[in-house]
Amino acid sequence: MKRTLAPLHALVAAALLAGCASYRPAPAAFHEVLDQPYRLGAGDRVRITVFEQEGLTNTYSVDQSGYIAFPLIGAVAARGYTVQQIEGQIAEKLRQGYLRDPDITVEVDRYRPVFVMGEVGAAGQYSYVPGMTVQKAIAAAGGFTARANQSDVDVTRDINGKVMTGRVLTTDPLMPGDTIYVRERLF
Repeated sequence: MKRTLAPLHALVAAALLAGCASYRPAPAAFHEVLDQPYRLGAGDRVRITVFEQEGLTNTYSVDQSGYIAFPLIGAVAARGYTVQQIEGQIAEKLRQGYLRDPDITVEVDRYRPVFVMGEVGAAGQYSYVPGMTVQKAIAAAGGFTARANQSDVDVTRDINGKVMTGRVLTTDPLMPGDTIYVRERLF
């Protein structure tokens, strides 16, 4: 009595197609945002220097609402703005009755963290450093597990207020706030 393997082959083919159906290549915006100036977000910390005003020079955090609480002038909108735009906002507000010609510099002191999930040694939140790639973030998270798909990963990124997910190579650069998901390999 000869058994046919057709049902088994059909089941394997369906499983492979189902896995491919969820494939989402990274949108073009994933790579375009890397060439643009960095935009601040909640969780970033900036060092604001007001020359010859030591009482105003300090490190400030961008709160969950996207604002920096700055002395004298109050809340300064920071989410979605570059450090140069923040310099301009603070200088403009300080000119309105506080300082005649303020000289302001803003630099990122600490970026918001990246998150690594899935098939890694220690999933969690990790500090972002400029130049960080997917591979470096996974290394910080304890490396791949034995079951991990090591060729590409899913990255979720907030781009101009829109959350996008795409599949990227492990050599791709990351942005602060990215979430990396390492999938389990099929075989």
